[in-house]
Amino acid sequence: MAQTKFFHHGRFALAGGVLPDAVTAYRTYGDPKNPCIVFPTCYGAKVADNEYMIGSDKAFNPDQFYIVTFALFSNGESSSPSNTPTPYNGPYFPAVTYEDNARAQYAVLTKELGVTKVYCVAGFSMGGQQAYYWAVMYPEFVERFICICGSARTSPHNQCFLEGPKAALVNAVDFKDGHYEKNAERGLRAFGRAYSAWAYGQSWFRRKAYLKNGMYTSLDDWLRAEWETSFYPQFDANDVLSLLRTWQLADVSKLYAHSTMDPSTRPGYMKVPDTFGDLHATLGAVKAKGLIMPSRTDLYFPPEDSTAEVDAMKSNATLVVVESDWGHIAGGGGCEEDTNFIRDQTHKFFRETS
Repeated sequence: MAQTKFFHHGRFALAGGVLPDAVTAYRTYGDPKNPCIVFPTCYGAKVADNEYMIGSDKAFNPDQFYIVTFALFSNGESSSPSNTPTPYNGPYFPAVTYEDNARAQYAVLTKELGVTKVYCVAGFSMGGQQAYYWAVMYPEFVERFICICGSARTSPHNQCFLEGPKAALVNAVDFKDGHYEKNAERGLRAFGRAYSAWAYGQSWFRRKAYLKNGMYTSLDDWLRAEWETSFYPQFDANDVLSLLRTWQLADVSKLYAHSTMDPSTRPGYMKVPDTFGDLHATLGAVKAKGLIMPSRTDLYFPPEDSTAEVDAMKSNATLVVVESDWGHIAGGGGCEEDTNFIRDQTHKFFRETS
């Protein structure tokens, strides 16, 4: 549907250090003259995976919009532990935050694509978290944002969940503290199993939906076929951990808190905001119109968190709960009914805010 392109930033500072030649992978759809939609990837996704929401009959119509999809740092396409040369390869890859991703993507939009205004930043899961960052970091550039099954801050509960699959990977015999010569198959398979249960709602499991109408014979069959292979062999173990760290560091009220850059060398836009650490105040200052769509049964990003965030944004944001038993996967294209609901709510949001 579209070709992946690569923008070379040259020397680029990240939260945990610097890359001599950082790269951002992206795809474009539609006419550049149309309003621009920015659509970053989620955890465990390549840039092409975002096409589940792009099409004439989908949430983002390339006949009406200029859609730019971005690969997050560490996804294996943009700069990542697996594709970065020595001395920043593998476990030596610097920590990355959402701020770093937004700055890099902003550079692609303005320097390479000539975008002067973003109609909407939208994303699912980690992409949804990043949509919040765009709204806070670029208030005059972003007009709308959509967060699907995400949050403005990774909760302590969410962080604890992430420690489970992380521990399964880093303690595997073939991980070797990230210095493996061959990708850590046992570690990544264990990571997938530990990750799996949280992706769906309990009711989804109770009705044995994982059997896929006879495709699988047991829960273990499904785990091996769908979740062990979700991460191995297509993902590098260090990439998986680097992305997970970005997820854990999310808190839009603490911009640049994790940066190791010397304060005296930081550009003006990286100054600490007056509302630092106050999530309610940070969200209350957001100018962009927001559509927040949690899944009722999401164990990562429960709707209670979204309700508090929308309350902080007052009349600027709308909360629409996806009533699904598919849990977190409701926003990721796993269920056609949920995907269509999100599409319809997106179209309604665009009509009402245009």
